[in-house]
Amino acid sequence: MINGNVSHWWQQLGAPKRRAELPGSLSADVAIVGAGYTGLWTAYYLKRARPELRVVIVEQRHAGYGASGRNGGWLTNSVTGGREQYVKTHGRAAAERFQQAMNETVDEVIRVAEAEGIDADIQRGGEFNVAYTPAQEARIRAFAAAEQSWQHTDLQLLEAEEARAKINVAGTRAAVWHPHAARIQPAKLAAGLADAVERLGVEIYERTRVTEIAPHRVHTTHGTVSAEYVVRATEGFTANLKGLHRLWLPMNSSLIATEPLPAEVWDELGWNQGEVLGDFAHVYMYAQRTADDRIAIGGRGVPYRFGSKTDTDGQTPAVTVETLSEILHRFFPATRGAAVDHVWSGVLGVPRDWAATVGLDRATGLAWGGGYVGTGVTATNLAGRTITDLILGETSEITSLPWVNHRVRKWEPEPLRWIATKGLYAAYGIADRTELAGRATTSPIAHIADVVTVTCAENAGTPEVMVQACTSWTSATPGTVRM
Repeated sequence: MINGNVSHWWQQLGAPKRRAELPGSLSADVAIVGAGYTGLWTAYYLKRARPELRVVIVEQRHAGYGASGRNGGWLTNSVTGGREQYVKTHGRAAAERFQQAMNETVDEVIRVAEAEGIDADIQRGGEFNVAYTPAQEARIRAFAAAEQSWQHTDLQLLEAEEARAKINVAGTRAAVWHPHAARIQPAKLAAGLADAVERLGVEIYERTRVTEIAPHRVHTTHGTVSAEYVVRATEGFTANLKGLHRLWLPMNSSLIATEPLPAEVWDELGWNQGEVLGDFAHVYMYAQRTADDRIAIGGRGVPYRFGSKTDTDGQTPAVTVETLSEILHRFFPATRGAAVDHVWSGVLGVPRDWAATVGLDRATGLAWGGGYVGTGVTATNLAGRTITDLILGETSEITSLPWVNHRVRKWEPEPLRWIATKGLYAAYGIADRTELAGRATTSPIAHIADVVTVTCAENAGTPEVMVQACTSWTSATPGTVRM
């Protein structure tokens, strides 16, 4: 079993393309910090709109090294933190528009991949979430009723027999499905985007660490990039930048990938339409059937490291492998005996209110996109298009969405951050175990976590929002945060 080495996705793809380091100080029209999805999509749309612009991307390791090359491969339509948070501040119509924009963004990513010849193993099968305990069943039915009151969710509630016919998860009591999702191979998308922007004339400099972002300046270990606009696209690694240590929490998530499974296992599972799979536990899991017939499943791990520390190449504790393997075998007993070929982890960015943000301060020339809490496979594309319109001074439907120029205060200093995230994670883990043991209603332990929720984040939505964000890596149903 391979542990770390960035991700199975990069292991499958092979060594990333090696690009030059920043050759020294230089000037550009737009400087982008970070060659993940946010930075690459921003560069792509900028150069498509204004080919004459000099756009430079600076990356500390290689394109797609962070969450963009490590995530669960869920291209889905979730609004980070849920639509409901925007009803109070912007009205229901604005929240509806945001959901519609996310639906359309799923289509846009697929369109660009096809147009640019990016083979990212994309298969559009929708998003499928199961309930397998009585308490989960109650939650999923309430969730389905709430979702169906919105215009653009297109969500279906499936009873047990119909759900198991779609994906045969052991013990399924009910499920929900919507069509606005696809499975992808994350590193293939990142590598393909990097090649696409280079064809457009974007300069990508790798193995160059940024030490500070300032108005019209990017200070690095190899020189300074001066630009009219600077885009911060650093997501989970933002805490490493000078002055930004408490802006976004770097949350960890982990995945395992099995060996390729034989045809008879897939015949039993019936999982053959490219659906991405999740559940309604408090501590959320997420999975996909890969293009080469593996199951990649993620979720529990060490959610937060004291002092906002970030990992390097995704090394993962053995206990995390055991936990994810237990979930895999409980969901799919036919996988018992299948080897785990690879395990890895990574970090993503979590703002104080658990809501993603994109924006531009025109006075300083500083733009940003991030805090996706795991919804970034889709949200990064919308962010890149939005940042492009903001920089170019274009007024559009997407520049008026409620996440634009949204800002919140910083996270509390240690040890409060660590206590809050560890306490919440532990409480919901206990709640899940009691529900799995047969409790028919949501465990009261889950309500205890409300106290931790208040300590950890104000206005974060439901308590489930926080723990799901702390413990998984991909987005799921609108109205929740699951990464």
